[in-house]
Amino acid sequence: MNVPRGSIVPLVTPFTGADACIDEAALRECINFQLRNGSHGLSCTGTTGEPSSLSLDERKFIMEFVIKEVGGRVPVVPGTGTTNLDETLMLTEHAVKLGADAVLVISPYYIRPNQNSLFAYFKRVAESVPSTPVILYNIPGRTAVNIEPATIGRLREACPNIVGVKQSTKNLDDVSYTFVHAGRDFAVYCGMETLTYPMLTLGGSGHISATGMVAPREIAAMYEHAAAGRWDEARELHYKMLELNDVLFIEVNPVPLKTALAMMGLCEALWRLPLGPMMPENEAKLRATLAKYGVLAGVRA
Repeated sequence: MNVPRGSIVPLVTPFTGADACIDEAALRECINFQLRNGSHGLSCTGTTGEPSSLSLDERKFIMEFVIKEVGGRVPVVPGTGTTNLDETLMLTEHAVKLGADAVLVISPYYIRPNQNSLFAYFKRVAESVPSTPVILYNIPGRTAVNIEPATIGRLREACPNIVGVKQSTKNLDDVSYTFVHAGRDFAVYCGMETLTYPMLTLGGSGHISATGMVAPREIAAMYEHAAAGRWDEARELHYKMLELNDVLFIEVNPVPLKTALAMMGLCEALWRLPLGPMMPENEAKLRATLAKYGVLAGVRA
């Protein structure tokens, strides 16, 4: 199976108006901004896309919109996971029918299933779309459950189309042991922005980094340097991007990210409750950091 590699940027879901409707024009501009600036792939309706604030129909619409707008120029990897198996199966099968290059399936959040239950859940999802690459999404800080490396290894052995995992964890031991249990050729994507370089050195296949929404060229270049063996250049980018990575998570994602994109003129700083505007002191720090990085000079062509 073809496995997407590189900088796969997770898109925000732009909203507009008093009712916070999906802003199609802003979503289109965000997509084209990424394509103009060298991102290797795009994801939608994952954590950064606020899926828990969207209806199932809205999630299906965004998948269709993004896949159509991209038009095959780069791979598209929609997030299709929920806490409900039937909904996850429906969204996953819908993404496949639309022509998604892979699907990203988060572990069920809030429920805290054990490892055998996680195995059964992901196996059921993967078997429903046997010809499509499935990427597991491990983000224990959001879901309150960790997909253990041994479970990932079991899943790869049981389901040939489970090809990778997005590891949104600061536990690099889990990353290393994922390769031990699932194989060194298993695709591991970094979902922890400050660890993109370290995960590449361990054998990662790329990253799904929210920072790529703001600085797509640099985040793509880090992967390109690593893939070409230019480790010194990749490491320098790692250190250069640390402050930006940190400030984009000064509050919960995607609140600072959407605020930054609004400052760049790409979308409105608008969310659906329970999310809302940044604390003023944090917004001031964000603006100062973006100015330091030259982001506020205008969206790059």
